[in-house]
Amino acid sequence: MAFGGANDRNDLPRLARIDPKLFDILFSGCKVERYAAGQHLFVQEDAADRIYGVMSGTVEISIYSPGGQKLVANIELSRSLVGEIGALDGRPRTATAICLTACELVSLSRTQLFDRIERNPPLARAMIELLCARLRWVSGELGDQAFFGIEARLAKRLVFLAEVMADSAGWIPISQSELGEFLGATRESVNKTLNDWRARSFIAIKRGGLRITDAGALRHI
Repeated sequence: MAFGGANDRNDLPRLARIDPKLFDILFSGCKVERYAAGQHLFVQEDAADRIYGVMSGTVEISIYSPGGQKLVANIELSRSLVGEIGALDGRPRTATAICLTACELVSLSRTQLFDRIERNPPLARAMIELLCARLRWVSGELGDQAFFGIEARLAKRLVFLAEVMADSAGWIPISQSELGEFLGATRESVNKTLNDWRARSFIAIKRGGLRITDAGALRHI
């Protein structure tokens, strides 16, 4: 497995992960910090002084416009890194990080991060590969926004979310409003598309969640 987490599964570069052994080296000796659902790790434009490692739970990464419009950039799960950009360059946070569920995290200050990188050179390579994976993900998202309509972007997002968030029965715990925030689309446009797909038996819908019943159809879209 590559140090930076890039591998054969196309969805994994979207998660800020490094090799588990390097994750353990990076956060060795760090005390587990517990956060409640709804608690912020940091807010966009905050001063950046820490990097976080997710031990358990789900962290949402969002970007806000000056007018307050929200776009969900990504979700981070167990063994993901959060806040690495600001921790590396020391500039303000590029996004807001909030715990969607109760989370257990570990963290390092910027000074501790660079000290551990200097003492463990493989960590430098891992962080470089991680940032490259981030850049590829952002480039792909920009391409999707430019070239794909709402149906294609929604189908792609649902397939991804099913792989990383679905429970044992296949249900993805997400609302239609939250899907709109993932896509930068209105709830109405998402609702219209989902209802059409439900009528065609591509998906099943319940309050606060949905399940893919025909993954092949969504991949075709």
